[in-house]
Amino acid sequence: MNSILTNIGFLRFTIVDLLDIVMVAAVIYILFKWIKGSAAVNIFIAIISLLLLRLLVDALNMKMMSVILGTVIDVGTVALVVIFQPEIRSFLFNIGRKVFSGKGKSTIFKKLLNSKNTLFTNDEIDEIVQACFEMGEQKVGALIVIPGAASLNSIADTGDKIDATISKALIENIFFKNSPLHDGAMIMGQNRIAAARCTLPITERTDIPAYYGMRHKAAIGLSEKYDASVIVVSEQRGTVSFVSEGKIKNVKNTNTLKLLLSNDESKTGSEAGL
Repeated sequence: MNSILTNIGFLRFTIVDLLDIVMVAAVIYILFKWIKGSAAVNIFIAIISLLLLRLLVDALNMKMMSVILGTVIDVGTVALVVIFQPEIRSFLFNIGRKVFSGKGKSTIFKKLLNSKNTLFTNDEIDEIVQACFEMGEQKVGALIVIPGAASLNSIADTGDKIDATISKALIENIFFKNSPLHDGAMIMGQNRIAAARCTLPITERTDIPAYYGMRHKAAIGLSEKYDASVIVVSEQRGTVSFVSEGKIKNVKNTNTLKLLLSNDESKTGSEAGL
């Protein structure tokens, strides 16, 4: 028994071991919180079980089982990277976004990446806001993407390039039900309407209320995977929503949407223009 404990390391317990345990527990907690509610939870539990079994097998000097488990874990690591590539990408992106958009007003990241140019003028914000609420009153559905610091060229390429001046009339005409460009999202650029009829990625979350339709799910999916915000006008309910970082905020009036656009605009960087 003592030899087993010695192999595991319990008889040489130091402050470094305590720190190691705390850090491993923190990593497991963060990963579990990240994937909680998704299908990946069962896989995560299976991985932890295999790692614990591998630790026990090594402690008991079971060489054959150790080789088998080592091979399974090595192959499984590669498989997991392939299977969970979208989730890993989203996780790393969220870490980078939180570092970049920290509470400090003058971090080195913002100094290096941010541009002093604003994405919209006040008049252009007014045009966007008025168009959204008029479309809401008329029950015309719409998706308007506001880029952040990163380029959305890959999303814009899925639709038709517009490169037009921002105006309420043009926005409403594009999303008019009989317009050939109404089905899809509009991508905004630097003081311009960059593209329309663009395809957005759909979120894989299962906890979204049923009264949110495909437009809202597309807006959430984009904001989860890209540094961007989305204005959603519901065709069924006529409501206006603002989606950012996977979260939906219902907008009750024009002043609230203007404030959200003004605050969101301050986060944009030099690569936001299309």
